[in-house]
Amino acid sequence: MPGRNDQELDLSLLGNQGTSYSFEYDPEVLETFDNQHPNRDYFVKFNCPEFTTLCPKTRQPDFATIYISYIPDVKMVESKSLKLYLFSFRNHGDFHEDSMNTIMNDLINLMDPRYIEVWGKFTPRGGISIDPYCNYGKPGTKYEQMADHRLMNHDLYPEKIDNR
Repeated sequence: MPGRNDQELDLSLLGNQGTSYSFEYDPEVLETFDNQHPNRDYFVKFNCPEFTTLCPKTRQPDFATIYISYIPDVKMVESKSLKLYLFSFRNHGDFHEDSMNTIMNDLINLMDPRYIEVWGKFTPRGGISIDPYCNYGKPGTKYEQMADHRLMNHDLYPEKIDNR
């Protein structure tokens, strides 16, 4: 964007060639930058097809595609920091549902979005896949109503699962 550079954005990870990857859950790696269009509602969507975490009981790996969609308010999450954050789940033991809610809670705490949803589509283990969906809308706003509506209707048309 004209007139912006990494120093003005105060980002330490973007463009850094000496990136360190944490193998333990680390929400501190997340960074934000200012929303350049706070007067407009719009979705930002991240598709993360290489998410890995561990089953807290068996310590076996669980693999998923994570979909994060949000309507920013003042702050936005920087994508490289999000990638490093999601990577930090690699050796973290948590159930699928807990992982998705943890991701959503950390992003809410980080950037206070107007609306956010996190959907994990996990590959099957033992013949079953688990696809937790969670969302949040800022209380007392139209986004809270939007969250209620999307939660009640998010799976009205279930996908055909033939590629996992």
